[in-house]
Amino acid sequence: MIPSPRRHRLAAAASLVLLACAVNAQTSDPAAPNSPAPIIERNAPSRPAVRPRTTAPKPASEPAPQPSALTADLFYEILMGEMTARSGDPGSGYALVLDAARRLRDGKLFQRAVEIALQSRSGDAALAAARAWQEALPTSRDARRIELQILIALNRIGETVEPLRAEVAATSQIERPLLMAVIARNYSRASDKKLAASVVERALVDELKSPTTGGLAWATVGRLRLNAGDNSGALEAARKGQEVDPASDAPPALALELIDPSQPLAEPIVTRYLASNTKATPDLRIAYARVLVENRRYNDAQTQLQALTTARPELAEPWLLLGSLQMQARQDSAAETSLKRYIDLSSSQSNKDTDAADRKRGVTQAYLALSQLAERRKDLAGAERWLARIDSTEDLTLAQTRRAGLLARQGKLPQAREIIRALPERTPDDKKQKFLAEVQLLRDAKQYQAAYDMLAQASAAAPDDGDLVYDQAMVAEKLNRLDDMERLLRRLIQLKPESQNAYNALGYSFADRKIRLDEARTLIQKAVQLAPEDPFIADSLGWVEFRLGNTAEAIRILEAAYKTRPDPEIGAHFGEVLWSVGQKDRAVTIWKEALLSDAENETLQETLKRLRVKP
Repeated sequence: MIPSPRRHRLAAAASLVLLACAVNAQTSDPAAPNSPAPIIERNAPSRPAVRPRTTAPKPASEPAPQPSALTADLFYEILMGEMTARSGDPGSGYALVLDAARRLRDGKLFQRAVEIALQSRSGDAALAAARAWQEALPTSRDARRIELQILIALNRIGETVEPLRAEVAATSQIERPLLMAVIARNYSRASDKKLAASVVERALVDELKSPTTGGLAWATVGRLRLNAGDNSGALEAARKGQEVDPASDAPPALALELIDPSQPLAEPIVTRYLASNTKATPDLRIAYARVLVENRRYNDAQTQLQALTTARPELAEPWLLLGSLQMQARQDSAAETSLKRYIDLSSSQSNKDTDAADRKRGVTQAYLALSQLAERRKDLAGAERWLARIDSTEDLTLAQTRRAGLLARQGKLPQAREIIRALPERTPDDKKQKFLAEVQLLRDAKQYQAAYDMLAQASAAAPDDGDLVYDQAMVAEKLNRLDDMERLLRRLIQLKPESQNAYNALGYSFADRKIRLDEARTLIQKAVQLAPEDPFIADSLGWVEFRLGNTAEAIRILEAAYKTRPDPEIGAHFGEVLWSVGQKDRAVTIWKEALLSDAENETLQETLKRLRVKP
């Protein structure tokens, strides 16, 4: 039989009343009114599991039973409050429960009154109950925390200064980091974000001055300023936090989020901390390296990771990141050593690693990178062996795509395309990635017309897909269909005005053909504005300056680009500019380095053939 709704309500109400009876039947401690005494004393002997004699006399020393504070009237009031609230009149139920809570000075009943008010969407009533709770039980931290949460939810941020200050003062030093994280998270939800940052700063006034808490407190204020869009204020908070507490990692962690060409003072906060703290947390240095990679400062990122792997060689993750950067810089031997070191450490740590899924993904990345390194030295069998070690179904697409590339390099293009087409399509993105992988196979095999036809057909079905437009333009350039390339790139600029690749590709095409050089420079300068740290865009700018006759400027730009990223194409351009001014020995040295990186690079081979140079 299904119980009636009325029976459910009565049972729930009775349960709450019985709980209140149990709580209030205990002997209360005046010093801690909301902390009920335990039902069984911690050190009391257990009772024998036998039935007591009903005729046994009561010992004279047994204290007389204490009357419960819960009278019949209060019992009825709580019961009626619950029934009224559940029957559709939360306002009346709230008043009854709150009155009982005041009379009993019971924290659970105060909390129930708050819940009833919140369920009826009455924030003011919930706040009144929380404040009545605090008045009745001044030592209750739960009451203060709930008051804070309600004030923030009601957007009455200005009223939270004193309760927040009291909550911070009552929190132990060990719990402060967690509390600061909660403060930053809760106050970031306020609609007036600048006011929230100001209020928290006023509440933390004592902590901001303390050498033991100042770094963490200023970082909390800084995060709220950052949330309010005040980047300069956030940077100032990070700076002050480091001044007060140089050993704290909170200010540099905040500064990491502010590193940008427009904020040149952010990075010194990070580097100062790393230089002066020999026990700096590895996570911070890894995060710094990632920021450097995002800003295309690969050499600087590699320096940080080398320092970390030297100081803490037992950590696995830095070896994977370092190996990836070394591979990108064509330092193949060093990259192979780092990647293998990562795999060895991952295997030894797998039993105690809590992030097993992340570790497995990292090992798959290492296998893929080692396969690519083997392919570079034309060890196709070795490349296949590394791929065969990948056993993750989630990485099937990556492994099979690489396997298809190996087959294509062996002249087995039809089989390679079949591997790509057989891959599963769980999502629309899977379908697109399969398509682009097949196009790339055709491009690598110099089957440009087939690739162009595939892209044209796909772009006709999805004319606003910028990736398809860009790839089609690049294949059009290979087919010498330069008018089509220009049309497609201008179309991409219309679709995505912030696409630095479109500006760069069009400007470089003009510069390489020695046409419309002023327009070429304008286009490439726009790309530089959008991606100021990209070495390939810098290469384009240096090339157009060379075409315009600004040789000294070209050398300056290309030398910096090549130092950042010693790519063979950048090396080809840099070497040609040096050759043109008579620095032939230096040019040959750079070309030799480029050949070691990629002897088959088309731009490099074309340059050497045109200049009749055999390094």
